[in-house]
Amino acid sequence: MADEHHNLPSPYTTGLTGRCPRCGEGKLFDGFLKVRPRCSACGLDFSFADSADGPAVFIMLIAGFAVLGSALYVEIAYEPPIWVHMVIWLPLAVIVCLALLRPMKGLAVALQYVNKAEEGRLEK
Repeated sequence: MADEHHNLPSPYTTGLTGRCPRCGEGKLFDGFLKVRPRCSACGLDFSFADSADGPAVFIMLIAGFAVLGSALYVEIAYEPPIWVHMVIWLPLAVIVCLALLRPMKGLAVALQYVNKAEEGRLEK
């Protein structure tokens, strides 16, 4: 079992690049965020992949910190009119969130596979 774990490609590399977490070759996504039913290279069934809202929460925290921190710095240093903030920071927030969404979802799926994460169950 430990040997199988060591033969896997890095979940960080495969997840961030949107590749299969088992072989690292096949594509993980079918479209922007929809996970494919299975890997085209090794046949891994991706039905285990359910990242839910996890990636979105992390992205909101990361993007919120970066964009809001930058906007606060610009406000304190330069005191621009509010329309300048709207023109700069709203599009930047959208771009940062969309740019991070797919890699973070891929990373969540790859880490689910490597760590054999499953839905919680009660044992009788």
